[in-house]
Amino acid sequence: MEFKIIEEGIVEYHLKIAQNHLATPQAAHGGLIAALVDGALGVAALSAVYKENKVVSTVEYKLNFLSPALLSDELIAKAKVEQKGKRILIVSCDVFCGNKENKLVAKALGTFNAYEANKAGY
Repeated sequence: MEFKIIEEGIVEYHLKIAQNHLATPQAAHGGLIAALVDGALGVAALSAVYKENKVVSTVEYKLNFLSPALLSDELIAKAKVEQKGKRILIVSCDVFCGNKENKLVAKALGTFNAYEANKAGY
């Protein structure tokens, strides 16, 4: 899994489905997609607040699986901060299959709490 911060509040994660990611002989485990989404959502939120010396914690996220990710699929998770308040951030994430004409695999929406980094031990 690799990621890049496009700009503050926008990130892309990339993951190629390998044999050890499969739940069935062909399809990736939903937990793998959930981990990809969790990382993308969290880093997008963090990238929007780190200059304020803040970190984030996940309050909740909802994930809809729309189509299966199959062996050798190249997934792209694009996450974006939709709303940033003093403490609460709302972040969306779409997961596409890059090698299948950007077919939508999953959609997610998360809520994050931003707080002072020293409270987390930094």
